[in-house]
This record gives sequence, C-alpha cells and structure tokens, in this order.
Amino acid sequence: MKIVFATNNTHKLDEVRSMIGDSYDVVSLSEIGCHEDIPETGDTLEENAVMKARYIWDKYQLPCFADDTGLEVEALNGAPGVRSARYADEGPGHDSEANMRKLLRELGENNNRNARFRTVIALIGLNGDVKPRLFEGIVNGQIALEKHGTEGFGYDPLFVPEGYDKSFAELGLDIKNSISHRHRAVEQLVRALRVC
Repeated sequence: MKIVFATNNTHKLDEVRSMIGDSYDVVSLSEIGCHEDIPETGDTLEENAVMKARYIWDKYQLPCFADDTGLEVEALNGAPGVRSARYADEGPGHDSEANMRKLLRELGENNNRNARFRTVIALIGLNGDVKPRLFEGIVNGQIALEKHGTEGFGYDPLFVPEGYDKSFAELGLDIKNSISHRHRAVEQLVRALRVC
C-alpha cells in the first residue's frame, strides 16, 4: 500500500523507510507531484503536523503522515518550540547558526539548561479514516554552553541527550537516529501501521 510522508528530506525518508520496511510503499511529496509549500501556520507542533497531512489527503486522497519537531527549553518557557526552525527570523529559510546564537543569548548564564526535542507525527487517510491519529516522540537533555560537533543539523551541536556527555552532533547520526525524538515517534507509527 502506498503512503505519503509529507517531506522531501531524503535523510528523514531513508530513516522512516528503513523502519517501516516493505509493508508500505513510503513516497515523498515530490514523488506524488506535490511541489507547493504546504502551510505550517499552527501554534503547536500537533496543529502543524495535522495541517500538512490533511493538505495531502484533501488534495490527493492518499494516506499520509507528516511530522513537526521543536526544541523546548525549560528556562525559556518551552521556546523556541513550534518556531524552532525560524527562531532567529533573520531572513528567508532556516538559519541554524542564527538560531543557535539566539538560543545561547536568550539562555545567557542561566543554570537551568533542561530541554527536550519533541516530534509529533499526524497520520490521516489510512483505510479512509480522516480523523488524525497522533504519535509523539520525546528525548530529554541539556543545552550546552557552546557548540560541540559537526554532524547532524539544526540545534544538534548544542543538545546533549540524557545519559550522554556528548552533543547529538558529536554522537554521530547512527547513535542519534537510534535514540532521537523522531525515531521514537516513528516507532509508534510503525506499530500502528502493523495492525492496520
């Protein structure tokens, strides 16, 4: 059965395809001919994930899942949260360096460095069911005082996951992907797909 993952990020696609296996033919947005910018104007990760999945279902009538991820920092009342990719607002696109600079500036010398990455996946249209099903993955950790490591993307050089003394960017993609928030959310999705 064909199912759309509302992304064109090849790293995400590969990770999800390997976890789902051969039970489903997971296709990207470009593979179904969707090249438009899907709105992500929600106030929460849940709203954005549902918005993307519903857009595909409404337009293409194909079962779809979509994800949204945010970094939530305790001392900043959960910021940057749903605005994680656009936290610094310094021009078009996602500027990870500007986002990390702003995060460190906002935290300053605060001793509370507790943070978590959270991914929410919304699934719509499986077996014609248009009510969204949500899956959440969380990894807790700390924000380092400065960047460490060169692998990964986004806030990875600043985020040290619980139980480790290195940032996501130092641990490497294999370890990161095996413990990440997205991996944990996809595991729940996979379990749901297996019983459908």
